[in-house]
Amino acid sequence: MSLSAAINTAQQIFSNTGQQTAIVSKNIANSGNADYVRRLAMMGVDAEGGYYIKIQRAQNEALFKQTISSLSAASGQNRLLDGLTHMQSVFGGNDYASSPSNYLAKFRSSLQTYAASPGNITIASSTVADAKDLAYSVSTSAAAVQDIRADADREILEQVGTLNGYLTKFEKINNEIVGNLATGKDASDALDERDSLLKQMAEIVGISTVTRSNMDTVIYSADGTVLFETLARKVTFTPTATFDATVTGNPVYVDGVPLKAGTGGNTTGEGTLASLVQLRDDVAPKMQSQLDEVARMLVTMFQENGGPGLFTWSGGTIPAAGTIEPGIAASLVVNPIADADPTVLRDGGFNGLVSNTSGNAAYTTLLDSYIVAMNATQSFDVNADLGGSASIMTYASSSIGWLEQLRKAASTSNDNKMAMLSQTQQALSNDTGVSLDEELALMLDLEQSYKASAKLLSTVDEMLTTLLNTVR
Repeated sequence: MSLSAAINTAQQIFSNTGQQTAIVSKNIANSGNADYVRRLAMMGVDAEGGYYIKIQRAQNEALFKQTISSLSAASGQNRLLDGLTHMQSVFGGNDYASSPSNYLAKFRSSLQTYAASPGNITIASSTVADAKDLAYSVSTSAAAVQDIRADADREILEQVGTLNGYLTKFEKINNEIVGNLATGKDASDALDERDSLLKQMAEIVGISTVTRSNMDTVIYSADGTVLFETLARKVTFTPTATFDATVTGNPVYVDGVPLKAGTGGNTTGEGTLASLVQLRDDVAPKMQSQLDEVARMLVTMFQENGGPGLFTWSGGTIPAAGTIEPGIAASLVVNPIADADPTVLRDGGFNGLVSNTSGNAAYTTLLDSYIVAMNATQSFDVNADLGGSASIMTYASSSIGWLEQLRKAASTSNDNKMAMLSQTQQALSNDTGVSLDEELALMLDLEQSYKASAKLLSTVDEMLTTLLNTVR
């Protein structure tokens, strides 16, 4: 090897080692960045036989796509569980202490006590007070369920705005990547940023991707609607001002196509949007219908002389049998007549027809009939999802059982999906993340390469010095 060739070789080693060292240093600096993919400094040979460094990302496309899918599933499941847990808290938490079912049992017990001592005015007042607690539980629960729907609607609006923002950023960074790769520039940082955007979008809506030439990426929603192809597609949503049992929320549109809501405790929804729509349009309305059925049956069972008796509502009528009366639960109250005179519950007279005409203090016919009715099988609307016949006691308990079963299924599924997400994230990190041990070991190797090139230059320098001294 000539001295000039040796010098060129040493210079090339210095240059390549410097580039490799810079890459290793960048890897080490980003070891704690979950959105950073390890860089690899790959050495190649050009047409003239010289060596050069090419930067590659240690990306694993299959694992990344699995992570995106797991992220969408876990995010949607977790949001559904949060909503169901919130709904559980409306009814008093784990023991459902403030549920209509609990107050219904207390009211029936009070009726039985009153029937055993019909002449006791204190017990009569206590029974009416328990009836008021029951009506309040039903009405406030209905209001809270509608609040849950309204909160979900507002959150949908926020997330649609966030998703549109991500898509706009994605369009810009995707164009940058395509342009860089088309001109031979390094696009690693832009690719990291784009992958981060994909993960953030996946939390909101289920997505899948297709990669074309120059890493141009197309995004589809979970049901196959285009979210991004060269240009960002619009996700649109019109919020609803107020919610009640008669109001249906507006759909979320992805490029003009309605987004599908999730179904079931182990929700089919991917991303939080699908679960929010499920909460707003399926879970909460079903609970509302069940509360409406409990309220309808209370008005019906305690009616007198063709009109509401102990329990009444804003409609002031007896609702049709076996059919949901939307919104009746929200306005359920105890008849003011019972507040003024608790004995009317024993004697009758809410609508001008007194049953205990003699004023007998031991009269129990009406009280006994109410107790029997509360334990008798009644007809309910099957659209409330709890069957068509049951006693009001069983029906109210089944409503809480329905919610708890749904919540437990959501909780179990959430644990499973979060475990799957953790495993896929760990697998992706192991394959594409930065290992400090590996990078430090590589840094030591580069140090040895630097020392070898320095030794080569030192030797060439000594040879040149000897040559010059000989010439002199």
